[in-house]
Amino acid sequence: MNDTQPIWTPSPSSVATTPMAAFMEGCSSKYGLELNNYADLHAWSIDKRDEFWSEVWDFCDVKGERGARALIDVGEMRDARFFPDATLNFAENLLASASSIDAIVFRGEDKVSDRWSWDRLHASVSQLQQAYKARGIGEGDCIAAMMPNMPETVACMLAAASLGAIWASCSPDFGEQGVLDRFSQIGPKLFLACDAYWYGGKKQDLSEKVAAIAARLGAPTVIVHYAGDATDVARKISNARTLEEFVAPFRAEALTFTRLPFSHPLYVLFSSGTTGVPKCIVHSAGGTLLQHLKEHRLHCGLQPGEKLFYYTTCGWMMWNWLVSGLASGATICLYDGSPFAPDARALFDYAEAERFSIFGTSAKYIDALRVSGAKPATHDLASLRLIASTGSPLSPDSFSFVYECIKQDVHLTSIAGGTDIISCFVLGNPLEPVWRGEIQGAGLGLAVDVWDDTGHPVRHGKGELVCTKAFPSMPIMFWDDPNGAKYRAAYFERFDNVWCHGDFAEWTEHGGMIIHGRSDATLNPGGVRLGTAEIYNQIENMEEVVEAVCIGQEWQGDVRVILFVRLMHGAALDDELVARMKARIRTKASPRHVPAKIVAVDDIPRTRSGKIVELAVRDVVHGRPVKNKEALANPEALALFSGLDALSA
Repeated sequence: MNDTQPIWTPSPSSVATTPMAAFMEGCSSKYGLELNNYADLHAWSIDKRDEFWSEVWDFCDVKGERGARALIDVGEMRDARFFPDATLNFAENLLASASSIDAIVFRGEDKVSDRWSWDRLHASVSQLQQAYKARGIGEGDCIAAMMPNMPETVACMLAAASLGAIWASCSPDFGEQGVLDRFSQIGPKLFLACDAYWYGGKKQDLSEKVAAIAARLGAPTVIVHYAGDATDVARKISNARTLEEFVAPFRAEALTFTRLPFSHPLYVLFSSGTTGVPKCIVHSAGGTLLQHLKEHRLHCGLQPGEKLFYYTTCGWMMWNWLVSGLASGATICLYDGSPFAPDARALFDYAEAERFSIFGTSAKYIDALRVSGAKPATHDLASLRLIASTGSPLSPDSFSFVYECIKQDVHLTSIAGGTDIISCFVLGNPLEPVWRGEIQGAGLGLAVDVWDDTGHPVRHGKGELVCTKAFPSMPIMFWDDPNGAKYRAAYFERFDNVWCHGDFAEWTEHGGMIIHGRSDATLNPGGVRLGTAEIYNQIENMEEVVEAVCIGQEWQGDVRVILFVRLMHGAALDDELVARMKARIRTKASPRHVPAKIVAVDDIPRTRSGKIVELAVRDVVHGRPVKNKEALANPEALALFSGLDALSA
């Protein structure tokens, strides 16, 4: 691969017709500016944040009263207030369209499919809105949902938002304690759950788990039918009814929307919880809406009627991001279950059938697709113009795989941000080329930088990803954090009044960015910080390796690098393979990256959104307890790293 040239370049005609180009031209004309490229636009967006965010509001046709002031920011980042005079309703903006055209398309593996028109979505939200009101649910009340990624979940959330209630969700594969660790902190006024779900072709019954959770939460419960018997599940739970019973007394009528302040709470999102009980991060209706509209309309070029897909569960912030696509008049395409059920073609069969414009997924999925030998390029993907990847750094070889085996003429945008900001710090833009292995750059309106340990910008080298100015989608608070101590400790302890995100990052010569992994998981042999992603990029494209996890082991007063690998069936970690791995890392990364030990394991622990949990592995290797195993999709894998003889010498 020739990395002296971009891996993809947009055509002049496609650039000229992007919403971002139209936005840039409009801002130039209105303010007498010469915004000639993305760098110009980004510089203006952070220098004049009040003007920029006001223009985003108008360009994206936000429904609500904007008010006179766009920003009050005179001191602490945490005290900044965007649109302090504004009122809006999140659900009103997502339900601005009304027609018989599809608003939602749904597939649940190969077991079930459904289509909801805008009119059907309006009707369902109306019935739910009335049912919530009858239960006394209103502004500031919490609704907690353990639900699949299905249309009913979207409708339940929108009905909550229409009243100013707060929504929190997780996926039904969470364990009982994992659900309680999250929902018991926020005291929900209503608990929603499904009866069963499909995964990997198998039906997963939830009746006992739902009953146990409902009993401990003590909240009225609504059981949504999916793959089981909702009536039977509801019958076994005190103060429970099915969704059909819950809304039966109410006929669909015109929706009403409670307009509330820009900073009114909308969502509670939860940190992964791998280092303790999950933090409850509260996001605002206005900040979430404006940031998502900016990312969808400007960075992704999303247009009304296009089909937006992201492979996600309701326990990952990308679900919230996906649902916001309704505010752009897009049709959102939902999928629930294994992306490899019944086989590796599943998601691209869906993309071909529904003619996706945007296909979003995780870096781990793209790598797993590559390992599987799938060739999605055999599908008709003529409508697909953008592929988005997040969850972990997308390796250079995965960039190549996308262009060689999925589609040549497509905008591949690696994005990074997270639950903390319910959006992206760095992502793609449709005006400029894509370089192999690089995120294209910082998001508009976000003063992103890379700093060294002394708080100075790093232009050539690695450092901490920071944001130096306030932005609308900062959390408004953490739950049960009255003096803001948890909030400050999470983002502002490293650098005074500067958001430190916890990513180990590096600017590129093209103005893009490479994320080298989480800062708290960086390796430090001999006092030199190394990113784990640099090792994964070299190892995980070897045909013998399925996936890997790398940690630093405390050893003889220093730290040594340990690499654990899960191998393909039939492969053996013999001396020859170890030598090839080390040689590749030494040549492609550096001699410092070469592991002191390479150890084969049968499985590697990961979160439910697919992220490898390096910190949990590191704790097990050092004999320390893992504080919250409920956050893991496969906690049994941790036992594979305990007491290994290979690590004692």
